[in-house]
Amino acid sequence: MDEVGVVPDGPRGLSQMERVVNTFVAPTETFKDILRSSSWWLPFVLMAAAALCLTVAIQHQVGWRQVVETQIQMSPALQSQLASLTPAQQAMQMHWMVLGYQISSYAYPLLVLAGSALAALLLWVTFNFGLGARAKYGQILCLWMYCSLPHLLAALIAVLRLCFGGSAESFDLKYPAGTSLGYYFTDVSPWLRALLGSFDVFGIWALVLLVMGGAIVAKVKWGQAAAVVVGWWLLIVLVSVAATAAFS
Repeated sequence: MDEVGVVPDGPRGLSQMERVVNTFVAPTETFKDILRSSSWWLPFVLMAAAALCLTVAIQHQVGWRQVVETQIQMSPALQSQLASLTPAQQAMQMHWMVLGYQISSYAYPLLVLAGSALAALLLWVTFNFGLGARAKYGQILCLWMYCSLPHLLAALIAVLRLCFGGSAESFDLKYPAGTSLGYYFTDVSPWLRALLGSFDVFGIWALVLLVMGGAIVAKVKWGQAAAVVVGWWLLIVLVSVAATAAFS
């Protein structure tokens, strides 16, 4: 009887959960798999869930009015603005600020999605038109989502700090996890604190992942990927610091 040859299946792609895990332990495997599939729903769902948990923790452990009062204490410009108002106007201004912080916190997943779409667009344009790569926009957006996963750990640390011993009066929404240099320098000028706040453990981790993943997904050299990613990061830091100096 003739033997029938069986052609083995090709290598199986990673599942969404395997991609998430590998982003922390074997990131290049996740980035290579993005070339097969640009699905990014799971990291977004995880980040949205983490943001919601942190928002609920802030509401119950700190309170939005305390969040606003802390931000006012950190901003000489806001203090000066409020001091020029009547007591009734100050109360109204506080009301709207508290409401604004609360709404924006619960809408944070949508802001993350919009910000990720814009960031991916900037990287895609730079890789493709600046370096002549042929990456697809969906691949770069997927890469961004997975490279943002280290921020999940930052959200977890912030929730744990709030639920187990954190002080409501010392909680700063800009530095919820205490993992950046800006968290430890409260007595410096606002622009310098903003600059120091850019050096965050999980932010730098995400930046390194973007360089690694950009080289793989866009199929460029590591040095080129680093120039694109770090170049955009430095520009954003400079704009943020300049804006803080101008309005604080």
